[in-house]
This record gives sequence, structure tokens and C-alpha cells, in this order.
Amino acid sequence: MISVNFVCLGNICRSPMAELIFKDIVNDEGRAPFFVIDSSGTSDYEIGNPIYPPAKKILEQHGIYGEHTARQLTLKDIKNNDYVLVMDSENLVDVLRLTGGRYGDKIFKLCSFTDNPRDIADPWYTHDFRQAYKDIKDGCKAFFAYLKRERPGAIGFAGQN
Repeated sequence: MISVNFVCLGNICRSPMAELIFKDIVNDEGRAPFFVIDSSGTSDYEIGNPIYPPAKKILEQHGIYGEHTARQLTLKDIKNNDYVLVMDSENLVDVLRLTGGRYGDKIFKLCSFTDNPRDIADPWYTHDFRQAYKDIKDGCKAFFAYLKRERPGAIGFAGQN
């Protein structure tokens, strides 16, 4: 079992998009029983709010459906997850500040698993939900490939060709 928490600033755009995209990927691969997938935000700005409508719309355009209620990341979340995947450098600094620099072995930028490591721009500000979707999907696919390669037994691939 692998637990993953996707993190952005407010938990209404990028991190719930990543949560739902990654759930879709693991479902398509038949690996959902091997995962606990969640998301949260570094701030308390949006606690209790649903996924931002343009983020939900872009997901639905790609056949991905789901509900989400924003919540703030806690130190307990970091301790209890195998991976904490942030969307950008600012989120990374905020998470490391929350941990006092501990747990660095489980905190990564989502796109650090891709061939093109980068921040995922916040579509709240850029209004480019299409690009955010592409970047998040790229990061989620690369992260799943990393798990297949580095931790196959944890996601049910042990002994398979």
C-alpha cells in the first residue's frame, strides 16, 4: 500500500486535479487497491470549498470525474503519507517549513519525476487550466512509472513481467 498526498496552495485547483488524475491512472492500471490518494493545501484560504469550477471542467473534458473539499495540510499528513507531492517551489518551501526540514525523503515536486522537471504554474493566476492539466498528467504518469520501476511489489507488480 502506498499513500500519496498531492499539495498546492489552496487545494482547489492543482492538487485536487492531481488527486483525481492519479486516481484515474491507478484505476486504469487496475492498481487502485494498492493506493491511498488524497490532496491538501498549504494555506487555509479555501478550507471547505469544492474544486474550482474551471479545474473541474477541464477534468471532465478528459473524462475524469470526482468531488473534493479543500483542506489544509498538517504535519500528521506528512508523517502518515509515503509521498507528499507538491506542485511548485513555493509549495515545497511551505511544506519543508512545516516539517522543520524533516521528512525530505518523501517530499518531491510532482514534475521532478518527468524528463522535464518544472513547477506547475497555478491556473488560479494564469487562467491556463489546459496547461496545468497537461503538466499534472505528465507528472502523475511519470510518478506512476517511477513506482512501477522502484517499488513494484508495493503496487502489485512483484513477479510480473
